[in-house]
Amino acid sequence: MDKKIVYSGIQPSGSLTIGNYIGALKNFIGLQDEYNCLYCIADMHAITVPQEPKDLRKNTLDVLSLYLAAGLDPEKGIIYIQSHVPQHAELAWVLNTITGLGQLQRMTQFKDKSKKYTDVQAGLLNYPVLMAADILLYGTSYVPVGEDQKQHIEITRDLAQRFNSRYSDTFTIPEIMTPKVGARIMSLKDPSAKMSKSDSNKDAFILILDSEDDTRKKIKRAVTDSSGEFNYSDDQPGLKNLINIHASFSGMSPEEIVKKYENLGYGEFKEDLGEVVVEGLRPLRERYKEIRNDKEYLEKVYKEGADKASYLANKMLRKVYKKVGFIPR
Repeated sequence: MDKKIVYSGIQPSGSLTIGNYIGALKNFIGLQDEYNCLYCIADMHAITVPQEPKDLRKNTLDVLSLYLAAGLDPEKGIIYIQSHVPQHAELAWVLNTITGLGQLQRMTQFKDKSKKYTDVQAGLLNYPVLMAADILLYGTSYVPVGEDQKQHIEITRDLAQRFNSRYSDTFTIPEIMTPKVGARIMSLKDPSAKMSKSDSNKDAFILILDSEDDTRKKIKRAVTDSSGEFNYSDDQPGLKNLINIHASFSGMSPEEIVKKYENLGYGEFKEDLGEVVVEGLRPLRERYKEIRNDKEYLEKVYKEGADKASYLANKMLRKVYKKVGFIPR
């Protein structure tokens, strides 16, 4: 693999939002020609919180179908299901042996998520170690992530450096790749929080697979602010979020959007934004329906992807096992 490697994954823990599309899927497409890309459906990460098995199976194939519908090409990159490549779990175990307990307990996501459960499982605590294994297994140079995942990349870099220092150079030290616009799409009802499909208020997020009418309605109900001014500013987080969404679908810059709507008001802007999002998602939604019903094609993609990923993963894992002192099988 002569080009640098980009690695990314999305959990199949429910339907994906336009935040997932703008912050991840949409940006994946442009990377395929410039880099060697691996795109994982992170089902092993998903079970760090309780999942209904039949829903997890459905959601896994939904995400795979959305990957393909969005334009990811299995001939250009490697698209696979995480649990189909057991080397992820094997490397995670080795990395666990050089990871400090306190380091994991200080992770912001662990602290936030563990508050929701009275009985916190070890998988939730060890989530960052498995994520580090995902990334380091393939000699990854770049990981496209949003702000909320940066801490996980930091611990990945730390573990790579720790292993390299102890056993000699083995892992590439990955860097963060952040998109300029739309890296973090916020809730339509609370712009201080990231858009999330787990939000109790269904109007707070737009699912990629929502109906066109629901998409328009949710945008009309979205929070702006009471000032009445049309600015792209941190002082108007609700409006700024909507402008980011518009920019991500229309290709216009935030400045161009402000100039167009500064004398027209929020109502007309939301009306137009609804159409921009609907039109932007329509080809994806239509292509998704075709792909999701083609079980034979989906199976072909994930089997071939697992074979390609396993080949690369085995090369790295053999090297790691040799360095830690395991006898070759």
